[in-house]
Amino acid sequence: MLPAPSTQAAPPPGRLWGWLGRIPALLLILLLLLPLSACGGPGQPPRSVLLQALALQIQLTQGAIAQALALEAGGQPEVSRVRVAEQEALTIGDARGWRLAGQFDWRLPGDPIRVDSPFELYLQRGARGESWRLARPSPSTDGLQQEWITDPLPLPG
Repeated sequence: MLPAPSTQAAPPPGRLWGWLGRIPALLLILLLLLPLSACGGPGQPPRSVLLQALALQIQLTQGAIAQALALEAGGQPEVSRVRVAEQEALTIGDARGWRLAGQFDWRLPGDPIRVDSPFELYLQRGARGESWRLARPSPSTDGLQQEWITDPLPLPG
């Protein structure tokens, strides 16, 4: 004897069934887009901190050169188009930090020329997680442990 044909009715056509069929595709798209998000994950420095740190690094370098040449240092540089290519969490001194590397555009005040430059930046998280410091490796006095010079970034707001 043959089995009886199924009497189960097909789902009624409608919007609900159309969307339910697309859920796996939507989830797949979301999973593929997730790694494309930039800085801003848990504990990572926000973009505004990165811009401030790059501007401070330019100012510190510019000030050191101006001092060595007995010149006057320029003003606040304009930083734009930051592209982070690498980022890794690390410990800087006794605090949590990040090493970031990539490319950015910048120009000095009153200068029409915009420069595209590579960067490698170290950022140290504040003790309470509310602030950031620009960290720069310094020659070690004992040759065993990495030492750091840190400069505070302006507080947001």
